[in-house]
Amino acid sequence: MAPSMRDLQLTAVNGAAADDMEDIRLLDSYEDRTEENLLRNEEGMNRIQVRITGMTCAACSTSVEGALMAVNGVVKASVALLQNKADVVFDPNSVKHEDIKNAIEDAGFEAEILTKPCSSGSKPHKIQLGQFTIGGMTCAACVNSVEGILRDLHGVKRAVVALATALGEVEYDSTVISKDDIINAIEAAGFEGSFVQSSEQDKIVLGVTGVFYQLDVQFLEGILINLKGVRQFRFDRTSGELEVLFDPEVVSSRSLVDGIEGGSNGKFKLHVMNPYARMTSRNIEEASNMFRQFSSSLFLSIPVFFIRVICPHIPLLDALLLWRCGPFLMGDWLKWALVSVVQFVIGKRFYIAAGRALRNGSTNMDVLVALGTSASYFYSVGALLYGAVTGFWSPTYFETSAMLITFVLLGKYLECLAKGKTSDAIKKLVELTPATALLVVKDKGGKCIEEREIDALLIQPGDTLKVLPGTKLPADGVVVWGTSYVNESMVTGESVPVSKEINSLVIGGTINLHGALQIQATKVGSDAVLSQIISLVETAQMSKAPIQKFADYVASIFVPTVVAMSLLTLLGWYIGGVIGAYPEEWLPENSNYFVFALMFSISVVVIACPCALGLATPTAVMVATGVGANNGVLIKGGDALERGQQVKYVVFDKTGTLTQGKATVTTAKVFVRMDRGEFLMLVASAEASSEHPLGRAIVEYARHFHFFDDPSVNQNATNHKTESTVSGWLHDVSNFSALPGRGVQCSINGKGVLVGNRKLMTESGITIPTHVENFVVELEESAETGILVAYDNNLIGVLGVADPLKREAVVVVEGLVKMGVRPVMVTGDNWRTARAVAKEVGIQDVRAEVMPAGKADVIRSFQKDGSVVAMVGDGINDSPALAAADVGMAIGAGTDIAIEAADYVLMRSNLEDVITAIDISRKTFHRIRLNYVFAMAYNVIAIPVAAGVFFPSLGIILPPWAAGACMALSSVSVVCSSLLLRRYKKPRLTTILEITVE
Repeated sequence: MAPSMRDLQLTAVNGAAADDMEDIRLLDSYEDRTEENLLRNEEGMNRIQVRITGMTCAACSTSVEGALMAVNGVVKASVALLQNKADVVFDPNSVKHEDIKNAIEDAGFEAEILTKPCSSGSKPHKIQLGQFTIGGMTCAACVNSVEGILRDLHGVKRAVVALATALGEVEYDSTVISKDDIINAIEAAGFEGSFVQSSEQDKIVLGVTGVFYQLDVQFLEGILINLKGVRQFRFDRTSGELEVLFDPEVVSSRSLVDGIEGGSNGKFKLHVMNPYARMTSRNIEEASNMFRQFSSSLFLSIPVFFIRVICPHIPLLDALLLWRCGPFLMGDWLKWALVSVVQFVIGKRFYIAAGRALRNGSTNMDVLVALGTSASYFYSVGALLYGAVTGFWSPTYFETSAMLITFVLLGKYLECLAKGKTSDAIKKLVELTPATALLVVKDKGGKCIEEREIDALLIQPGDTLKVLPGTKLPADGVVVWGTSYVNESMVTGESVPVSKEINSLVIGGTINLHGALQIQATKVGSDAVLSQIISLVETAQMSKAPIQKFADYVASIFVPTVVAMSLLTLLGWYIGGVIGAYPEEWLPENSNYFVFALMFSISVVVIACPCALGLATPTAVMVATGVGANNGVLIKGGDALERGQQVKYVVFDKTGTLTQGKATVTTAKVFVRMDRGEFLMLVASAEASSEHPLGRAIVEYARHFHFFDDPSVNQNATNHKTESTVSGWLHDVSNFSALPGRGVQCSINGKGVLVGNRKLMTESGITIPTHVENFVVELEESAETGILVAYDNNLIGVLGVADPLKREAVVVVEGLVKMGVRPVMVTGDNWRTARAVAKEVGIQDVRAEVMPAGKADVIRSFQKDGSVVAMVGDGINDSPALAAADVGMAIGAGTDIAIEAADYVLMRSNLEDVITAIDISRKTFHRIRLNYVFAMAYNVIAIPVAAGVFFPSLGIILPPWAAGACMALSSVSVVCSSLLLRRYKKPRLTTILEITVE
């Protein structure tokens, strides 16, 4: 049955933004960061992503990139062959989305504009980000073509396509173009397109059970028509999927589901379709379809091979096949009929893809397969017809065409299975999300009146959810009732369970171990930490490493070169035979010089494999980013991996990176007649508005002194700057200002207060007595920081603050040295403290008293000789240095800005992951080089063998069907080589340091 449709009024809708969850900093600003990072050097530019269908090799992607770059106004175009996605940066004043899409379509590929997952609390947008599946892409050239098609669509802002996942991400203006228009454009280009998900908060896709008859469909339609807020809906009875467009200001997604189920009196049961699960099912369906095609081809090819090889040795069957039926023998009729089905029914996909590529002025693997099989098939048909007319019967090679198609389909099937393994990291992350949640319904007085199970994808910010022991937390939120321990290892990598109590923050997907909890959801959908990690991994897997440009160039000229070599082979062997350059005895029985030369020519065409070159880099990058995520290291793409394996210097920020970032006050000495408590209250009042870790340590120390309680109590409240911890006992402060690299200043009771270092005191004209200077020097030589305090233009006291080193800092520094990487420490602290800390951790190269802006200058000083420099930091003041470094590594518990500027995110905040990040990069590029060596060596060796170069001396001949088998397995071998990265194990520090553990 065709999907039914009811169209109601469509209007623009605004939605409310989700609440912030301050302390879960990881990837909080990812939605805006992706575009900002790409466009930060191209102000005024727009960026779109497209899924492309029909690419089969690197030649396809290069073709699409070329078509895109030829569009006036396109600044940058990048196509990801494996992910079937393309990314384009362009000037919106010169290029429209439709122009970009038309360029891809003109290149002969299908495309689809992609969007991100929906969040009930996402920001209002007219520009939507959609995700689409694109079927029919076979190589990089197809990817490039589809990206061009999508970017040419009017209203499409950005499109990126990835071959490996057959996905396209498209940013489009929903007021100009709809997702159906995008799908139609893809299908019009000859590819298969379907919608997966989008950022539109007014759309939902539901799975419906209970619909069996046409009356049920009409009943469902009647319920939807009568529901307030429903604008448009479409039900596909075949798949059982219901797509609803609704007004979120009138009805929520959860109310919509409740309304449908309630209106049917329980007849219909609905569940939200998980977009990632839908994509997985499509991937499985694609692999199953490829297996069916392979099985059908094999089923028809075996009799053909049997007739050619086995039957001549069985007298009865041989006699039957030699029975003349009309102008041909029975055996010829059978082979012709069977192979025709294989060639034009099962092998139709190769003709379609090849025609699409040629129509757009590009060539790919499908062109080679179509040429090779067509040459073999039509020669055999011509030989039969010629024999019927003249009586001279030449040998036929129907089995060559059939076996060639069979082996190519086998390779495609194995490739589908292998590609599916490369996305295991995302699948594992998706599986962390629970399917359902227990919603707690309360009355106005806050009393629980009902608990009911809902779909986890229907959770809204502000919902109160009950989490039972042993179950997964369904959303990011705050504990409002209960205490328990939560296993957060699947997100943070830390194996030790974390204690949770009221006001503690929790992360969706983590496991509640012991007591029952009630949490209030704060971030759901794409705003959740887990969803942002998935998005980051997806984006990284779509990126291209610079080394891939070489493969794309080779792929762009590969097919024409191979076709030329095939023609030269044909002419060489044929002319050589005619002029007597080789004996006639070399010819097969009943053959001639042309047929003999044609077999070599066909072998050359079918054995060449551009796919292996196109898959060498993206498959390795996909696996590496997944492996990194599983080991607590988020890698932002192939370019980050390429730079990471070349790192020569690693620059560490001191506070919060080498140290724990949990500074504690060790000493408080007053040098004037002032009560110690009043001194601490004065300093705490000044530092209460400071963001610096030392300032927070001073406030906590003073609070502990004032109230005589445990400093760890209300730690969460301290982190959140809860009013109760900083008000009621502190002085009123005015004229507060933070002075980077020096300290803070303010006014209390009309008198000036300065809290900071020597530089602040000197600049303010405060004299530091000798005995105070000596006391500060003693602190600094003990690796402590001396904080000087002045009140009313007089120095009144000193605080000693210590920030302990992270336990792994020393061995990590030593490990980097063993790996040939030179560690450097940079800090705004004074030289004495810096040298003491550096000596303790084992770093020889130190830069101290560096202002925040000066850290980037330190990075540049090491880059002057062309060295690759990595920067490891966690704070806002580290972001310029992270951006200036060749490789930025942000501590996962650090600030959003630092994470945004980095190339690697160390989720566990463990310095050992610096070694892991560098090691993964080195292992990945070692694997990429091996892939290229294999792919190049295969073609360099295989093509001469197929051309018969070694036949005169060694008698080696490669039949076309065998050449097809080699071609099919070559790309599979490259993918399997990349999959070996899944066996990656983090390096043991004992191994790096050559320590013997007894």
